[in-house]
Amino acid sequence: MNNVDHLIRLANRIGSFFESMPDREEGIEGIANHIQKFWAPRMRIAMLDFLEAQPDGRHGDLALCELVLIALTQNKERLTPKAAVTD
Repeated sequence: MNNVDHLIRLANRIGSFFESMPDREEGIEGIANHIQKFWAPRMRIAMLDFLEAQPDGRHGDLALCELVLIALTQNKERLTPKAAVTD
């Protein structure tokens, strides 16, 4: 299993939790918020780079669930780690 496969599985587990919310927009926000808060910048960069290359969120037999794909694409700027500020 490679890193992208692992990230897809992690993201889909988060998505499974938030899919149960009655308000779809609240679920999308919850996914983006969780990834922003709890994923290391390198994980977010890897996922966003993957989506840049594969906008449909598919990698072999794996795919991001629809809600996760929406959350990531709608919040790309927010999820992109800020570059370290140098003096």
